[in-house]
Amino acid sequence: MAAVELIRLRYPATCAVCGEELLRGVRACWDKAAKAATCEACVAVLDGGSEGIDRGTAGGSAAREFQRRHDARATRVRARHRHLGGVLLAVTDDPQSTTAWASGGQGEAKNGAWLDKLRNEGVAVLHDRRIPGSRANIDHIVISPACSSVFVVDSKRYKGRVEQRDRGGLFRTDLHLCVGGRDRTSLVGGMAAQVDAVRKALDRHEEWHGVPVVPVLLFADPDNWSLLDLRPLRFGDVVVLWRKALLKLVRASRDAAPLDVAELERALALALPAA
Repeated sequence: MAAVELIRLRYPATCAVCGEELLRGVRACWDKAAKAATCEACVAVLDGGSEGIDRGTAGGSAAREFQRRHDARATRVRARHRHLGGVLLAVTDDPQSTTAWASGGQGEAKNGAWLDKLRNEGVAVLHDRRIPGSRANIDHIVISPACSSVFVVDSKRYKGRVEQRDRGGLFRTDLHLCVGGRDRTSLVGGMAAQVDAVRKALDRHEEWHGVPVVPVLLFADPDNWSLLDLRPLRFGDVVVLWRKALLKLVRASRDAAPLDVAELERALALALPAA
């Protein structure tokens, strides 16, 4: 891509590539003919090829949310207890709703480091992607040249055995995902928005229509799985598994047209920016 001129926008706009809302005064490329703006980050990637891609930091947004909540609590406690605030903070812990973000971020970071090793096999890996127009994010996106598929991976860090329980009756199947005896079926439903975001990004390009997008819930704690019944679980299109099972899935060959992994990685990195 030839060098382009960046200007300060005189009016608010929307990036034609990633969909980011651009405020008046931010630097962007303005195409007079198309009357369309491209944000500075997308220009950098388009101009620099794969070297300009921000592949994201696994667990980064979860870690930032933990720090935000931790700092907000500290500010509240010190404001309410001017003289004893420091002591109270030293002898009390953050609530579980706050520490869960730290724990989740650590789990994402570990899974991200493990997934990054697949790049030596030609697999593309993106972390912590923001879904435009939503506060939600995608933990990991894995693009496999072996099976010409895109995997949307949601890292989960829960204690207890992962099980599939049928709570239907004699003539009805009603599968539920349970972890440590608690119903976590909502995690399965939560994958739909992530898959939809990736699907929309792919469908902008005619050559990627029909590329499989596989939603995966990744439980990496060894205590999540029974060695006596070690098998991936399926809830419709959603696969629930552990690291080695995901590795087998990503490496599995499929009779399909080969993907231009580098170009597909670049397109997804633009459409779903790092959080």
